[in-house]
Amino acid sequence: MGSRPYRRRLAWGAAALLVAGIAVPAAASAAEHHGPSDVSSHTPKKAKNVILLIGDGMGDSEITLARDYTVGAAGRLNMDKFPMTGAYTTYAVDKNGKPDYVTDSAASGTGWATGRKTVNGRISKTPGTDKPMTTILELAQRGGLATGSVTTAELTDATPAVLASHATDRSCQGPADMKACPNDTVAKGGPGSIAEQSVNHKVDVLLGGGKARFDQKITEGRYQGMTVTQQAQKLGYQIVTDAKGLSSARAGKPVLGLFADGNVPVEWTGKSAAVGGTAAQRCVTNNPDRKAGTPDLESQTRKALELLNTGKGKKNGFFLQVEGASIDKRDHAADPCGQIGETAAFDRAVKAAREYADRHPDTLVVTTADHGHSSQIVPLEANPPGLSSTLITNEGQQLKVNYSTNTPGQSQEHTGTEVRIAAQGPQSQRVLGVTDQTELFTTIRTALSLR
Repeated sequence: MGSRPYRRRLAWGAAALLVAGIAVPAAASAAEHHGPSDVSSHTPKKAKNVILLIGDGMGDSEITLARDYTVGAAGRLNMDKFPMTGAYTTYAVDKNGKPDYVTDSAASGTGWATGRKTVNGRISKTPGTDKPMTTILELAQRGGLATGSVTTAELTDATPAVLASHATDRSCQGPADMKACPNDTVAKGGPGSIAEQSVNHKVDVLLGGGKARFDQKITEGRYQGMTVTQQAQKLGYQIVTDAKGLSSARAGKPVLGLFADGNVPVEWTGKSAAVGGTAAQRCVTNNPDRKAGTPDLESQTRKALELLNTGKGKKNGFFLQVEGASIDKRDHAADPCGQIGETAAFDRAVKAAREYADRHPDTLVVTTADHGHSSQIVPLEANPPGLSSTLITNEGQQLKVNYSTNTPGQSQEHTGTEVRIAAQGPQSQRVLGVTDQTELFTTIRTALSLR
């Protein structure tokens, strides 16, 4: 009884320090958790480079599931080791600017790409008037920076699209896909499909899937009769299609890497969740549908950093976005093994980015998600009404994951929860607390001193 007031004073003291903006130290040292890239008095206020890493659909449940399976409940992923960690809200809006509480990747990506919210399905255009909004990549290019985009999805998918294109609807990915965007067509004086715009922007490094979109023929305008890939070649791009080609790519000319016809096949496979659950399973860590010579996200990230850190990037700096896209796609499919494998692959890309920043402390690194998703870790004795699967983790323990955001047989849905955002480097303190997706645009713009 006598110790309670003392404990209460400790609790109030810690709370007061937090309110004052002073971090209360954990029992372990900061170096033990974060390594050499911790915030210090030597961190510059201005960033020369920014690396933004997006785990699509990678909410706290998805992170926890990957952590539990791969490094254990008490372990830590690379993305867990940032010195600054907060959360941000993810809602979209309707055409009148009222909240739409569950976002898709197009509206959420538009939020951090432009600093403004839009309607679900729209790519960096206003919610009501459908007008283009300037993106952080466009500002970086105007400021003389090198730019890059890396993804495990099609390069024309929503998250990479928001940086270097403006489209009424995210479905308008190639010249043959323009039905939902009649006013964006070249014939109507528009900028064309997402694929055409992406290469017209002359982004220095574009790496991902979507070769079939770029192989579509252009039917209007200056490049009529060419494929978008041929348009890219005309604009000076080096075209690469496998790890060997990527390795041989050199700085000085932009690089377009197309490593799959559609989305890049995932790294891991296993049984999808089922009604009534599955037998306990271990994930298969080599997907037979993944073609030999397909570079993983980590190697793409390292190559992108190598290419961007030369030429104008070496002098002026760069902006790079890296997306682990199929965390989301396998969540939709209630495929825990595919989802965990893609989160682990994304985490290795995070490691590559942090190692680069350790060598270049004028680099802001941010990792976050675009929205939450459906996977939930539940007790083994639970009998969820939807889809579930039991996994055997690397610790030898059983873990049950549940998907119940839609009826069995339907695609599982995004959720409207806030998601993690973590950072290191110049202006990284701006991610602390609870912010909104649109504020990430301001953080990057401020760090790079872009006008």
